[in-house]
Amino acid sequence: MHWLTALPTGIGPNPVDDPLISPIQVDENLVTPGVIGFVVTLLVAIGAILLVIDMSRRVRRVRYRGEVRERLEAEQASAAERRVEGDDEDARPVA
Repeated sequence: MHWLTALPTGIGPNPVDDPLISPIQVDENLVTPGVIGFVVTLLVAIGAILLVIDMSRRVRRVRYRGEVRERLEAEQASAAERRVEGDDEDARPVA
């Protein structure tokens, strides 16, 4: 029998229906994270969201700086080509 066909019926015997195993009485506050766990999870989620927003801003800033740098290099290269060709009347000073 394939394990996927046995999955809906359960892998083994159900321990809840076993008469030899007594039901365990536990305090829910001891086994659940409670309010503190919720607050910690919320703070981690908010921190992750803030990190993603900050990272996207930084990536956008770096991409913009790269585009500006490429544009300036292209302008300097075209100015240098015009200067070499002897077309100096339209050439601007290169900073």
